[in-house]
Amino acid sequence: MKILGLAGNVKRPSRTASLVEAIVSAATSKLDLDGRTIELVDAAPILFKALRSDQLDAEGRAIIDAVEVADVLVVGSPVYRASYTGALKHLFDLVDYRALTGKRVILAATGGTPLHGLMTEHQLRPLFGFFNALTLPTSIYATETDFAHYEITSPVVRERIERAVSELAHVLPVSDHTAARAYGNRAALVAASA
Repeated sequence: MKILGLAGNVKRPSRTASLVEAIVSAATSKLDLDGRTIELVDAAPILFKALRSDQLDAEGRAIIDAVEVADVLVVGSPVYRASYTGALKHLFDLVDYRALTGKRVILAATGGTPLHGLMTEHQLRPLFGFFNALTLPTSIYATETDFAHYEITSPVVRERIERAVSELAHVLPVSDHTAARAYGNRAALVAASA
């Protein structure tokens, strides 16, 4: 199974990219998934050459194809004007509206203050509702104080990452026994989230 991280950052270095990569890394190591991350700082200039999906060149089509064929998405964005970045929105404007049906999605965001913490609930979650994707209950929000030199230092943020990965383990296909072994039964999940 493939997990794809999409970091909506438009500059580098990026706390958002670091957060998305930490989530992807936790999921790949705990659940034995094949993972990679795409940063919009690199992908946006390619995608902005097309205003519609039928205008994508081969490089742009490869990015959109990666999104559409991934089994799991980790989508993170810095908070810009109380929402996700325009670059991230443009990427999803190019994705076929049927391609994400049933896909598991972990939501993440970074911001300057805790005041923007609900952006994942009020902006990102409705976006994936439109796509009929399955967003996991636990989203991860981090502020500047949760990082040192663009690396996560907050035990609370790390705990939320583990919780989201645990939830992911329980919504992966039943045939994925690695996930079941990694996180045990549903009762353990409920107890851990209490």
